[in-house]
Amino acid sequence: MPSPAIAWFRLDLRLADNPALRAALDHGGPVIPAYIHDPEAEGDWRPGGASDWWLHHALSDLGAQLAKAGSPLVIRRGPAERELLALAKETGAGAVFWNRRYEPRVQARDASVKQALRAAGLAAESFNGGLLHDPTQVRNLSGKPFQVFTPFWKHCLSHVDFGKPLPAPRALPAPDKAPRSATVEELRLLPEIRWDGAMGKAWDPTRRGAETRLRGFLAAAVNDYGDARDLPDTDGTSRLSPYLHFGQISPREIVAAVDAAGLSARKGPMKFVAEVGWREFGHHLLQHFPATTDEPLRAEFKAFPWSKDKALLRAWRKGRTGYPIVDAGMRQLWETGWMHNRVRMIAASVLVKHFLQPWQDGAAWFWDTLVDADLASNTLGWQWAGGCGADAAPYFRVFNPVLQGEKFDPKGDYVRRFVPELAKVPAEWIHKPWEAPVGVLEAAGVRLDDTYPRPLVGLAEGRDRALAAFERLKAGM
Repeated sequence: MPSPAIAWFRLDLRLADNPALRAALDHGGPVIPAYIHDPEAEGDWRPGGASDWWLHHALSDLGAQLAKAGSPLVIRRGPAERELLALAKETGAGAVFWNRRYEPRVQARDASVKQALRAAGLAAESFNGGLLHDPTQVRNLSGKPFQVFTPFWKHCLSHVDFGKPLPAPRALPAPDKAPRSATVEELRLLPEIRWDGAMGKAWDPTRRGAETRLRGFLAAAVNDYGDARDLPDTDGTSRLSPYLHFGQISPREIVAAVDAAGLSARKGPMKFVAEVGWREFGHHLLQHFPATTDEPLRAEFKAFPWSKDKALLRAWRKGRTGYPIVDAGMRQLWETGWMHNRVRMIAASVLVKHFLQPWQDGAAWFWDTLVDADLASNTLGWQWAGGCGADAAPYFRVFNPVLQGEKFDPKGDYVRRFVPELAKVPAEWIHKPWEAPVGVLEAAGVRLDDTYPRPLVGLAEGRDRALAAFERLKAGM
């Protein structure tokens, strides 16, 4: 009988469309599903509190699925190389299979692990299980990495065979003796001070939750996605990003579901698929420009004259900037671990332009508080906002948070939900309460600088500061 094979789970917490799990099954012997908790390997980008919350529930769900399939999940803690070698020795496993990750520190660790496993006489193979394409394989006609999304995505659509999703195995043969395992609870991923109550109401962090969300989205909202995705008071987005990050659903499954639903020729669904492409683009950039997690892709922006201010950063984090659309987004983030994408762009713009705070500080806060915190996507988004990355919005393009609020939350319903102190302010004034007549504010129970702040940096002042800083940068080039 063939020796057991270890299927090493990471950010691929699913049974379906899992090439590493399929390889372990095809090995022919018992399958040992394993998760190694090794956050120190992530370096400065170890998962934040919101990610840990999601991981706890995702691992619990994966464990239940694997137990039902016949081979329970083995959980270990410590350096991956040490634990995988020990698990192989304990079980007699002759092979270890896993799906690749593309974060710089993790890639380096995985290369070392593969070398050590092979040196110990084990078969060790990795697969692309989390992206439509392997980012190491995509280059432009000059042999260089893409830095603009549109040609990148056109290339992917025309040159890359995404393949069909693999079905989930119906059964997994288990080893004769169950290896020792820690419990999910022993990983201590949940917060000791329970700030996560609203997150549990907002999310079902399971494979079933991913399937339900995708099915419901494709049945209705996807057809209006092109417009509805910009309206934060409307359930117009898929909200699949955390499921994608943790690998509870794969991008191949999403593309296949769009195709199976007969939606491939429609504008809204194709716009949605292109957003999956933006996730791919983020990983493409991270693969080829690994320093961009901390440094701007456009080197000249290293000299940008930021004006670091702890008080402004703290107010932004707490949703007390004085700009209602920004504050609603920051409070939605704290309450649910997620923020609407349009509002992410507005909030990021205010931080790096009106407030002149470094984009790295915003990226760090999002990393700790988002349930969909993904290093590639987070880096791409913040460098886009800061005007210093690939395909970035020009720095001199400064979002006006009032006009953005009036355009995308015209009735103010989104603001009212997350900034309840403004709930009674009429729509005419809800995005600029500091301009409202005194009588209107009194009737709404709003006292500026008491119940709700005035803008900490004025609209004109913030725009002028940002443009002046950009001019100083250009002058020094």
